[in-house]
Amino acid sequence: MPGTSVLQQTKFFSLPVDPPQSPELSLRLKEQECLSILKRCKNMEEFRQAHAQIVKWGFFWNSFCASNLLAACALSDGGSMDYACSIFQQIDEPGTFEFNTMIRAHVKDMTFEEALVFYYEMLEKGVEPDNFTYPALFKACAWLQAQEEGKQIHGHAFKLGLESDLYVQNSLINMYSKCGEIEHSCAIFEQMDEKSVASWSAIIAAHASFGKWDECLMMFGNMSSEGCWRPEESTLVTVLSACTYLGALDLGKCAHGSLLRNISELNVIVQTSLIDMYVKCGCLQKGLSLFRKMGKRNQMSYTVMISGLAMHGHGEEALRIYSEMLKDSLDPDDVVYVCVLSACSHAGLVDEGFRCFDRMKSEHGITPTVQHYGCMVELMGKAGMINEALEFVKSMPIKPNDVVWRSLLSACRVHCNLEIGEIAAKHLFQSRLQNAGDYVILSNMYARAQRWQEVAKIRVEMAREGLHQVPGFSLVEVGRRIHKFVSQDTSHPQCVSVYEMIHQMEWQLKFEGYSPDSSQVLLDVDEEEKRQRLKGHSQKLAIAFALIHTSQGSPIRLARNLRMCNDCHTYTKLISLIYEREITVRDRNRFHHFKDGTCSCRDYW
Repeated sequence: MPGTSVLQQTKFFSLPVDPPQSPELSLRLKEQECLSILKRCKNMEEFRQAHAQIVKWGFFWNSFCASNLLAACALSDGGSMDYACSIFQQIDEPGTFEFNTMIRAHVKDMTFEEALVFYYEMLEKGVEPDNFTYPALFKACAWLQAQEEGKQIHGHAFKLGLESDLYVQNSLINMYSKCGEIEHSCAIFEQMDEKSVASWSAIIAAHASFGKWDECLMMFGNMSSEGCWRPEESTLVTVLSACTYLGALDLGKCAHGSLLRNISELNVIVQTSLIDMYVKCGCLQKGLSLFRKMGKRNQMSYTVMISGLAMHGHGEEALRIYSEMLKDSLDPDDVVYVCVLSACSHAGLVDEGFRCFDRMKSEHGITPTVQHYGCMVELMGKAGMINEALEFVKSMPIKPNDVVWRSLLSACRVHCNLEIGEIAAKHLFQSRLQNAGDYVILSNMYARAQRWQEVAKIRVEMAREGLHQVPGFSLVEVGRRIHKFVSQDTSHPQCVSVYEMIHQMEWQLKFEGYSPDSSQVLLDVDEEEKRQRLKGHSQKLAIAFALIHTSQGSPIRLARNLRMCNDCHTYTKLISLIYEREITVRDRNRFHHFKDGTCSCRDYW
């Protein structure tokens, strides 16, 4: 009936306060009716009425009813922690269940310190914890990153013989990884006699939190081989993130298939993760197809799609998706505009970039951040407008940071403008956030100008500052495994066959008029040494390995940690023509799709 509470609608509460004893109404039935009412309470008003009725009937001093009243008030969505605490204080001798309830409730309420206080009180009163006590406590320690407290509580669980409990072990894996000690997480996982889906999920998430993407995929493969075929949705999203980072398309497809088999309907977050994976693994059309099929899109979905199109150099399509976002009545934020400006930069859409920059301020009231200014500097720099870019930086209303100056320095490298490059580098070297890559870029610019004394000075300065150049590497997926090659690599088990393949490739390249661009080797060595160094670039080694181990006509996909050099770009274009392969390379800036001797970037990158 409208306007009546759940208690007024219950037959039990229509009885007199002191009903006569009768066979029809036993004590057990009354207790069960009270518990049934507790389960139906939706707000504090109804909880108070239920509490009052339980006290009137004399059931509160029955530990079973008091415990359920406490749990209902502390753990339900309509309850109150303050009221639950008052109930707890009225219980003369709270036991393990009552303390567990309060610990769990405080963790649920995000008051993690209070959860630990209740645990210490539990120990002081001589109440013995059980296997339900520790998972909540380890979760509290994980959120607080309370490493020492977590280790002490782990010791308590060990003394009580609870360390081998599955739920306790899963919580320990999570707690140690959140506290930065993944080696302890791995040790616990390896010692487990029984591993549940939650156990695998916890260890995979632990590796993901440290950026150990290779190990994530290895763990996922082991999980599948041990018969855990129903991974949690969050685990599959983590696996998708690993595939996205590594460019592991085949493994990403496996994760996609597992999602479709185990989850009836994918939510927006999962769909967006799938789009991100396909786009960043080089399958732009598949990502775009999934985006078009989405029943509902949010701001993140549009952001991922615009960013993906930008990375592939499809600036005009990115602007169309941006227009669709506005038609869907979704207001763009500063992140969306970073993606839009980046799309204009990669596609050379200078005028459109300036229009979007002005529109961001005038129509959407977004104050440009250093990221937006950095995009504009990159936009002008790629177009060869180096002087204009420098003037733009000088006119900025906010102080340019290292991102802005680095964008200008990179543009100077591409267009060989050493004069302005020195200005940008000077500002970067004065920054507290020193980056070895900045020194390397300026050193390479000096080397290209054959100013070897300045090259030596830069290298000495790097050593003095303790900076080390990150070695270039390329990743290639073959047979659902990721293979890594570094420049001049001789550590790979099949390096002999790889270099034999390189020799065959270069023999074929001679007939296409290829001549190594020795200007890309910025060392003071002779031409023969430069040729040998060019031959061993990681991208070439990875392509050679893929040609050996994949079937004729199948695509090749690579991921690099550094920008592609001009020689590798020319080399890969010709290889795609000679061997009739589609080769996709994701470097640190964008995607390059090589086919029939051409590249999707149109030599603009």
